[in-house]
Amino acid sequence: GQADPSLPPDRGSCSGCGAELQCCDAAAPGFVPEEKYRSLSAGQRGATCQRCWLLAHHGRALRLRLPPEQHRQVVSAALRRPPRHGRGPLLLYVLDVLELPDPVLAQLPVLLGPDVPVAGLLVVGNKVDLLPADGPGHLARLRRMVVEACEGAGLQQAQLVDVRLVSAKTGFGLEGLVSRLQRSWKCAGDVYLLGATNSGKSTLFNILLRSDYCKSRAPDIVDRATVSPWPGTTLNLLKFPIINPTCDRIFRRQERLKEEAAKTEDQLGNEEKKYLNQLKKQGYLVGEVGRTFRRQKAVPVVDFDPDLLSYSIDEDPRDSPRKHEEREEFTYNEVKDARWCFDTPGIVKENCVLNLLTEKEVKLVLPTHAIIPRTFILKPGMVLFLAALGRVDYLQGEKPAWFSVMASNQLPVHISTLDNADAVYEKHAGQQLLKVPMGGEERMKEFPPLVPQDITLKGISATEAVADIKLSSAGWVAVTAHAEEEVLLRAHVPKGTALVVREPPLLPYISAIRGARIPGTAAYRTKKLPSLVENLRTTGKT
Repeated sequence: GQADPSLPPDRGSCSGCGAELQCCDAAAPGFVPEEKYRSLSAGQRGATCQRCWLLAHHGRALRLRLPPEQHRQVVSAALRRPPRHGRGPLLLYVLDVLELPDPVLAQLPVLLGPDVPVAGLLVVGNKVDLLPADGPGHLARLRRMVVEACEGAGLQQAQLVDVRLVSAKTGFGLEGLVSRLQRSWKCAGDVYLLGATNSGKSTLFNILLRSDYCKSRAPDIVDRATVSPWPGTTLNLLKFPIINPTCDRIFRRQERLKEEAAKTEDQLGNEEKKYLNQLKKQGYLVGEVGRTFRRQKAVPVVDFDPDLLSYSIDEDPRDSPRKHEEREEFTYNEVKDARWCFDTPGIVKENCVLNLLTEKEVKLVLPTHAIIPRTFILKPGMVLFLAALGRVDYLQGEKPAWFSVMASNQLPVHISTLDNADAVYEKHAGQQLLKVPMGGEERMKEFPPLVPQDITLKGISATEAVADIKLSSAGWVAVTAHAEEEVLLRAHVPKGTALVVREPPLLPYISAIRGARIPGTAAYRTKKLPSLVENLRTTGKT
């Protein structure tokens, strides 16, 4: 599509990312091609920019010319608005548990500052559905790690309302989050969703929009946010009105939850079963998010015009002219005193490997389904490659050690020897064996070289990992060594990206989730644990 700098930006905002629609600059946020832009009416709702349209319909991402600080400035300006209704907002910080320690969490105290009138902070640990249960109480352990990360980031305990673990994708923990918000925050003020890019904010925004947390008519009026694995999809503020949780509404909601909790999976309808089985394939933890306050829709009246249906044998049938469908709007009384839930632009993670990748590579690197752990037993002098994005060398140790890879199931793992490792990378980086990056020699010319860092660890036991070696956002390798066994490793990540040694590890008993050793190799057969469904009675129990 062509740009036309003469057309003023007066067509409202994109319903997918919040950017102001414009036709002046194809490389700037909110661009709409000239022909489409002229057809839009001023302030028309439901219109999307070219970028969101391509993301939604073709999974393609357009690179935009965005100043590095633009996302942060939008968030900062929104939080510094004068308090509405006499009270500051509640911040819902969405944290990707796979990224612990969250790189943006430490920036939150600076972003808020003393002049931001925040009433409270509720931290939501997202994407727990991607992690297998490595032992009893693994969710309680994950929650403690999130709390410790908040304390380590300098967040005051008085500000921290709660920490919840959820999956915005499969719905796990969402009904509990809604109940917590309605019980503690009620409808006291506005709510802002904050977090790093790719933390799942927009997915959470969309599922809250279709829950008991928003006004009953909102799902028919407010458009969903554009969701994409491409970092930084949301560019401005999106919002929906929060429902007032009166005593009657809370009672009706609790009755619905009790009724649903009494059901077994066998009692679900065919469509519900089909949807539930899809979620089970995607995550280890699954939940259902329902709606208590559904608005009854009027039955549409069909206009019948016999003249349009009659035609002679010599004429072609005439199509009935389509009437312009009027979009619903909120009434003045519905929004005059409304409290709003805002989705904000994700704060860009610095030193992140995703910033170096193409859209196809990002789709391969970011896990979208339950991660199946891949465990290998390595001797000193052996090397593990995670695609061409990371490498771990086992340099010194008395005994073999176990290396469990937690990364997207689409990323290949290759085992080599220390003598051959450099030659393997030189030959196969950019090719099918290592898969990412992709594009051959030309792609690797522009890709940063791998930079080494030596790591010394002391084993705990043959069943408990001592640490995770986190290879930026590409994934991590959990290292399990014999008790008191000292191992010297050398980890490599692309120059300019972050290598983190996470102690204690996120899943310390992950090496136990494996099958039998594959003869003649360093690998064990993989094992996928069954999914757990929340809010459904187990078949056979009373």
